[in-house]
This record gives sequence, C-alpha cells and structure tokens, in this order.
Amino acid sequence: MSIRTLPSRRRQTAIRAGLLLLAAGGLSLTGCQVDVGGQTLPSPYYLQDDIQYFPAGPEFKLSKEAAALKAYKKEQGECPDGCGGSGGGCSSCK
Repeated sequence: MSIRTLPSRRRQTAIRAGLLLLAAGGLSLTGCQVDVGGQTLPSPYYLQDDIQYFPAGPEFKLSKEAAALKAYKKEQGECPDGCGGSGGGCSSCK
C-alpha cells in the first residue's frame, strides 16, 4: 500500500459515508407512502394531517343564474324555455 493511494481511498470513503448519511437523513424527514400487495398505505403522519373536505356541489354549476334568468323571462312575459309562446306551448308556459 503506498502513501499516494491512502488519501484518495479515505476521500472516497468519506464521500460514500456522506452520501449515505444524506440519503438516510432525507428518508427520515419524509413520511413514506408504501405500496404493499396493491394497497397504498399512508405515511406514519396521516393522523396528524389536516383533512380538507369539499362537499359535493350541484351538477349544474349555474343553477342560481339559470333560475334568475327564468324568473326574469317569466316576469317579462316570455317563455323561459324559448318556445316563443306566452301561455300554452310548453310545460314551462303553463
């Protein structure tokens, strides 16, 4: 073993040890999701996570606008469905 190769081996060992510590530190700071048998299991911190719940809304997003337009057309004496009649053409006119 020569003196010239010893510092490069120590340097390589130090670099490898540093990378190993960096990888271990990165894994310990994150909650890992695991896939076991087709199931996605949550991270260890799922009990402390704040859950956002968005309730289901109406299927037609413009229901208030459509109701206001229908009321306006009825107030103006027009058929809300656009049939052209003002009294007996469609189910909305009756």
